[in-house]
Amino acid sequence: MMEKRTLGNGALEVSAIGLGCMGMSWSYGLPKEKQEMISLLHAAVERGVTFFDTAEVYGPLTNEELVGEALEPYRGRVVIATKFGWEPNPGDSDRWNALNSRPEHIKQVAEASLKRLRVEAIDLFYQHRVDLNVPIEDVAGAVGDLIREGKVKYFGLSEASAQTIRRAHAVQPVAALQSEYSLFWREPEQTVMPTLEELGIGFVPFSPLGKGFLTGKIDANMKFESTDFRNSVPRFSEENRKTNQALVEVIASFAITKQATPAQIALAWLLAKKPWIVPIPGTTKLSRLDENLGAAQVELTPDDMRSLEEASSAVKLQGARYPEFHQKLVGR
Repeated sequence: MMEKRTLGNGALEVSAIGLGCMGMSWSYGLPKEKQEMISLLHAAVERGVTFFDTAEVYGPLTNEELVGEALEPYRGRVVIATKFGWEPNPGDSDRWNALNSRPEHIKQVAEASLKRLRVEAIDLFYQHRVDLNVPIEDVAGAVGDLIREGKVKYFGLSEASAQTIRRAHAVQPVAALQSEYSLFWREPEQTVMPTLEELGIGFVPFSPLGKGFLTGKIDANMKFESTDFRNSVPRFSEENRKTNQALVEVIASFAITKQATPAQIALAWLLAKKPWIVPIPGTTKLSRLDENLGAAQVELTPDDMRSLEEASSAVKLQGARYPEFHQKLVGR
């Protein structure tokens, strides 16, 4: 079975590699067939995955429903993380692009998520993006109330700055920060990881495979579906993909020496960085799930880590990791 890791100073124990469920319903092209995704979620549990990531906004709502239905038979054996903090924008009916972390809204979202997830308590409840209109102390206090009521077990933040993490943690201990982190995006090493280490907070990297780029399966010529979020990401423009391919080549040549795949090296690198890091690669394919979980068996020595980091740092990556609207909401 897969090794376990602990997030934060609490007792939140999860599998060393989790499963990001967003792409099953949203963001990477059209939603996938429900029964197939339920089978995939069951397969993940059978392979030792105990940590699943969803959010109210994925779908919206449909991803929580899918995860809730699929994982209901395993209640008590798995940890489900979900997120609050968005709401539909009245001027743009299909877009959930308005932030709302007011305490009363957080409590309403928790009640609705509990029903969709079919659970008695939300294992890990993240603020999806920092809402500058609501002091983070009020957000932490609202989640603290839910924890005391037994409706939530642990509090998390997503894409927050070190300063915000400190302020929140002083009110209600933060178990985990979820942010993008991979060989494709290493900024957290400077901005938040020293704070996480100091405060004893776990780190859950999303997009640990660079939104698929580090698998080596995406080249400059690949065309994404019209509903694929990557169409709007500057780092994924045709031109930038051509330049950034050099990073994939570094990882791929390293993978050969380890008899692993590029994806496995990218995930093994994260696992070797810190014992409190738990990546959550997403996938909709069983073969990819098996490949990703195989990363837990890849051993990288301190020398391996050094040479991989030196070679990958020499590549000058091109393009912002988010379109402008999303970029404004991170690191706040």
